[in-house]
Amino acid sequence: MFKEFRKEIEWGGRPLVFETGKIARQADGAVMVTYGETKVLCTAVGQKQARADIDFFPLTVNYQEKAFAAGKIPGGFFKREGRPSEKETLTSRLIDRPIRPLFAPGYKNETQVICTVLAHDLENDPDIVAMVGASAALTISGMPFMGPIGAARVGYKDGEYLLNPTTDELEESVLDLAVAGTQEGVLMVESEAQELSEEIMLGAVAFGHKEFQPVIDAIIDLAEACAKEPWDLPQPVEYLGEIEAKAAELAEADLRAAYKIVDKQERVAAVSEAKAKVTEFYADKIESGEVSGVVVGGVLKNLEKDIVRRDIIKTQSRIDGRDTKTVRAIDAQVGLLPRAHGSALFTRGETQAMAVTTLGTGQDEQIIDALDKEYRENFMLHYNFPPYSVGEASFLKSPGRREIGHGKLAWRAIRPLMPSKDDFPYTVRVVSEVTESNGSSSMATVCGTSLSLMDAGVPLTRPVAGIAMGLIKEDDGFAVLSDILGDEDHLGDMDFKVAGTEEGITSLQMDIKITSITPEIMEIALGQAKDGRVHILGEMSKAITSGRDDVSNNAPKITAFQINKDKIREVIGTGGKVIREITETTGAKIDIEDDGTIRVAAIDGESGQKAIDWIQGIVAEPELNKIYRGKVVKVMDFGAFVNYMGTRDGLVHISELKNERVAQVSDVVSEGDEVWAKLIGIDDRGKVKLSMRVVDQETGEDITEEVGDKRPRSEGDGEKSDKPKGPRRPRRKD
Repeated sequence: MFKEFRKEIEWGGRPLVFETGKIARQADGAVMVTYGETKVLCTAVGQKQARADIDFFPLTVNYQEKAFAAGKIPGGFFKREGRPSEKETLTSRLIDRPIRPLFAPGYKNETQVICTVLAHDLENDPDIVAMVGASAALTISGMPFMGPIGAARVGYKDGEYLLNPTTDELEESVLDLAVAGTQEGVLMVESEAQELSEEIMLGAVAFGHKEFQPVIDAIIDLAEACAKEPWDLPQPVEYLGEIEAKAAELAEADLRAAYKIVDKQERVAAVSEAKAKVTEFYADKIESGEVSGVVVGGVLKNLEKDIVRRDIIKTQSRIDGRDTKTVRAIDAQVGLLPRAHGSALFTRGETQAMAVTTLGTGQDEQIIDALDKEYRENFMLHYNFPPYSVGEASFLKSPGRREIGHGKLAWRAIRPLMPSKDDFPYTVRVVSEVTESNGSSSMATVCGTSLSLMDAGVPLTRPVAGIAMGLIKEDDGFAVLSDILGDEDHLGDMDFKVAGTEEGITSLQMDIKITSITPEIMEIALGQAKDGRVHILGEMSKAITSGRDDVSNNAPKITAFQINKDKIREVIGTGGKVIREITETTGAKIDIEDDGTIRVAAIDGESGQKAIDWIQGIVAEPELNKIYRGKVVKVMDFGAFVNYMGTRDGLVHISELKNERVAQVSDVVSEGDEVWAKLIGIDDRGKVKLSMRVVDQETGEDITEEVGDKRPRSEGDGEKSDKPKGPRRPRRKD
């Protein structure tokens, strides 16, 4: 019934298997990829008719994780998979970025790649498996995909690179790098690192590129056995040359002049005006259908692209007049918002990010219900890109793939420098609002976040900065650009983002729009990025150099302390009664962990201390000869009961009230009085005996040596009396 094809190789110490012909046979390409016991079904489908009404390639990539893959039932009310998780969104972008530039020029057919995780062995992350599976599905589909690509994850531990480290191995690695590319070179890099050098990062990319070559060979072997008939390549428009010539005649001079304007909004207006001459010339033909408006738009885009790129290669001078290595003017400010726990405004040229930090408690941690495990995250970074940042008016939408991706990139850059939860017991959320944008807003977010965190009193190990590198590559040369503008990103060949400290790189992301780049170009880009990063850190230091000594007065003050684990139930109480009473009475927030760690958070220091004292009173054990500050809660004929610790009361016998004879207890104390008392005994039943007599009631000092240590004759104190015993009463005889 099935005509199956299978290709297996040994890769990174585990079998990697490609299978096709059995599942999803109506898709143009469908491959089941198995790595270890992780299985991902990857499908590729393209519409046979091209879209004539668009000037872009309509590719959609969807990575989806099924809960059954890990033997789980989805959480929530509906108990089924819903909107994509952050991991699914980020992996979809990860797959999209290296495959998109490999489709044939002019191919504009609706194309969709879906990668579905069917099994997860909790050791091998499905993202790399999905990436090579998508490559295989496209390669056998017949679509004009100029692949295949390979991909790999690279770790680094004890001076050695690790190929596709398992989940456990990755936790001990100081590097998590995903790399993808073709046989010729690298197309995509995504990484998080513990301040590693440029040399180590370059070595990791080269290592990954070398190690995924067998995967590319395996996909080629599979395609040679079962690939479908190739589709016809897109044909050039017959009248394209005529339009190109006319566009150059009408608009080239104006476009060249427009790209000499430094101000972005003025430049955009001048470019639009120049293009309008061409579209107006062809208006009648476009309306009649004789000429495609999309084709005219594409010609104009290519014209401006050629103008910008040629000028940079020829003159090594850029749109705003900078040379290839200069970073735009920088302004850094902190303490922007008076009520925020921390805030910063970072401006670089016409790109600006306002980063705001909020400090919360353990109750504010994000619960991540991932496929492999559920865990809590106490550091969050959210990136927003409102339309006004680029002078546009449009609907405000919920965060899309771009916003989620840029936020995660900045999060990876900052996280290696964040203090441990033990050193800084706060949940930290940073929101970056991009208020202006002309290139590299994600790296402005890194810089703004670093400043904002330090303003909030977060003890970062070191400040972090980021810079975006670009590339213009032509047959007669290339130029690597530091701190790229939006136009240089849009019209260039590379977007290479590098973030880190003075000590090394913490995050790296690279996307290539051409088939690949050489190691030489990568080395130059990383070298320029280091120089730019150090310069930016110097400019940031003019605003703040390290975390403030204390958190804002508007932020909760968190005090952490340890109690005996056996006492946790006493603090919580039956049905949470005790802890609920503490929080409602004091206004403090209380987090209790299984190991006995308690964190008390409160805006008001007094209410926080009240909660701490309450808890410590519950869990504390009475100490013999210790002096306590307590309150008289009951007066009796024979003495007074004093609440000396938490809910614990002890008796001050009438003979221990003062160092003199006391006729009535009420002559010395009344209910509600605060007194000093020394714990002088605990009987067999746990009843506590206190003494006010041996403590100076004004200072709380122990004066036992001055007044003498007498003990009252009372029953059950477990101690011998110093007084001689009287004669025993004879027994009564019946």
